[in-house]
Amino acid sequence: MTTRRLPEIDPIEPLDGFEPVAPANPPQPANDNRPIPRQLDRLFTAALDIEAQAAQEAGALGFMARALVQATMPHKAVLASEFERTNGAFTMTMVAPSKVGLPYGSIPRLIIGFLTTEAVRTRDRHIVLGSSLSRFMAELDLAPTGGRWGSIPRLKDQMTRLVSCSISCTYTAGNGIGIRNVTIADEANLWWEPRQPDQDTLWESTVILSERFFKEITENPVPIDLRALTALKRSPMALDVYLWLTYRMSYVKGRIAIPWGALQLQFGADYPASAQGRRNFKKAFLHALNKVRLVYPALRLEDTAEALVLLPSTPHVMRRSIA
Repeated sequence: MTTRRLPEIDPIEPLDGFEPVAPANPPQPANDNRPIPRQLDRLFTAALDIEAQAAQEAGALGFMARALVQATMPHKAVLASEFERTNGAFTMTMVAPSKVGLPYGSIPRLIIGFLTTEAVRTRDRHIVLGSSLSRFMAELDLAPTGGRWGSIPRLKDQMTRLVSCSISCTYTAGNGIGIRNVTIADEANLWWEPRQPDQDTLWESTVILSERFFKEITENPVPIDLRALTALKRSPMALDVYLWLTYRMSYVKGRIAIPWGALQLQFGADYPASAQGRRNFKKAFLHALNKVRLVYPALRLEDTAEALVLLPSTPHVMRRSIA
């Protein structure tokens, strides 16, 4: 039997851009019999599950908003209240109230995946999040923790940022231009008690999606495997790369070379537009791609000094799953 060499992955990656503080004198292992890091173990487990059973058969079929696959949200906190990313003729601009701020990191991506999946499943703009905070967090595969940097305050903060921002999508074709302005939600009611996440509240927490956003995500959803989303959730870049490749590989028919500069505009607007910034972005992208390849082994790609080359590959989730 041929043994396949797996890509190297750093064992620890912080969630949502928070950097862990390393101890001054970290203990050195006595030998190489170290346990598999939790993140890597999660990726291996997801890869085996995905290989054994398709998403729809496993009850893990989910959906993502196409506009947020073509261009991505910030990976880290942004001081400004406006953020822009470009993918070819498509540009997405996010604007948030200055007192609230823009959404960033993994949590907004997980929330959008949940909202889109529920909208496609129920065909209803009124999305029920439930009366228990811990149950909703379980849907996102987040363990409820308190404290300043805990998952509970981060979830509340990112949910507030997400439903408060507005999105402008611009398409250019020759001398023509098309513009669509959209908000994600018309209304959000979050009644959870953060200090008692397991306790049911009197009223259920809900989000009412805007008519335009609801129409977009139900008419043109991108099918995804929720197990992959869960496995990659600690890296916003890996989530973005997975979602984009899942969508893009559904219609790649021949060899397509995408320059690293174009990919940087789409995925890495927080890297400077310099030679060093380009090198740093490419390194980060390939690092995220190694993780994605574990859960999507059918990917056929080549990376060159100038471009990432896409080759026809089996889609991770077949588009017929939408029907």
